[in-house]
Amino acid sequence: MTRAISGRSRTMAFSVWPIPLRSWRNSPGRLLVLTLGATAIGVVGWSGDPWTLPLAMVFPAVWSLAGSRFSAALIASAYFLGASRGLPQGVSNFFGSDILLGLSLWVGASLAFVGVHAACWSRREGWRQARNYVLANVLMSVPPLGIVGWANPVTATGIIFPGWGWWGLGVTIVVLMVSTTRFRWPAIVIIGALALFSAVTWTDPASPARWRGIDTSFVSGRDQYADYGQQLSTMALVREAAADGAEVVVLPESAFGIWTPTIEALWRRGLADLDVTVVGGAVVLTETGYDNLMVSVAAGSSAVLYRQRMPVPVSMWQPWTSDGANADFFGNPVVTLDGLRLAVLLCYEQLLVWPVLHSMLFTPDVTVATANGWWTGSTNIVAIQRVAVTAWTRLFGVPVAMAFNHIQSDLRPKHE
Repeated sequence: MTRAISGRSRTMAFSVWPIPLRSWRNSPGRLLVLTLGATAIGVVGWSGDPWTLPLAMVFPAVWSLAGSRFSAALIASAYFLGASRGLPQGVSNFFGSDILLGLSLWVGASLAFVGVHAACWSRREGWRQARNYVLANVLMSVPPLGIVGWANPVTATGIIFPGWGWWGLGVTIVVLMVSTTRFRWPAIVIIGALALFSAVTWTDPASPARWRGIDTSFVSGRDQYADYGQQLSTMALVREAAADGAEVVVLPESAFGIWTPTIEALWRRGLADLDVTVVGGAVVLTETGYDNLMVSVAAGSSAVLYRQRMPVPVSMWQPWTSDGANADFFGNPVVTLDGLRLAVLLCYEQLLVWPVLHSMLFTPDVTVATANGWWTGSTNIVAIQRVAVTAWTRLFGVPVAMAFNHIQSDLRPKHE
């Protein structure tokens, strides 16, 4: 009699459930919830605030809950597009075009991320899914697909494991793997607890002694470079920093404009009475296009310090033409200045994984991070770059000097 009553109770319990559990797994409602969740993770996690960045680590858990490969693709696209939502406006500003070009490049840039995460998704749950997520993450971290590997959740490692270095990166990968299994909720709770602890005990990454990074707000534009007036204004900022005790001053990307013997002579003459070294961005024309680089200059010398490994695809790096910026994916991971080993992250490289890890393999003494964000306008792209640099330098405990040119306005340069 007891068995009969128990059996009837189980039947009644399932009869009031409106949708069978297997059907719910593939239902439109569930997919909508997961897609909206992935969008929120991308938008909030990559808001440009360091305290929200750990939220990006929840993405693998949401991705693993997809009921089909199509669902996995939709969830991945929602996360990536949410994280990179500033791109359409930034592209429109850069090219001086309408928003349609920006939208096209925004969607196009997402295809690699979406395709990889759809291909690596598995119907089999458990550790096979965990293994597949690691494969997807690695593919989006190194060239060729890593060229557009933005919004990688491992970037948050330095927020929750400051100073842990490679061990912290390993632990993060394990946590992300666990979050794709049936133990995802404990993993998410651990991420949340660590993020909260980090926020309470937050410390900014250290700055190298007697170094000064200078942010500027010069109006720039595509194919426009620093003119004579801007050079003098920048030099005045350097003199102020030197008077305040700085021995090395870091300027943003493109601060020197096109590096020529005339510009070199101007700066060496301007620094003649100062005991200071200036590190700033410049462009050098070559037979195959141009190099986007960092130059060091002082009263008695100047030198090309660093050549960018990964310029921005399409707008700068155009391998199908001979007019774009040159790329050397694994060149000069560290450079030397006054006996110090520098890891230079120039603009777009700050959004990727492999340039950072490539440099950290060589144990740098200082990280130098610069960018020219004139084209980003009122978007959060520069804020995201700063947060990414902050996270990585906190992880490896490397002092950092940052310098950004950023204009808080909607710039639309006009071209003839």
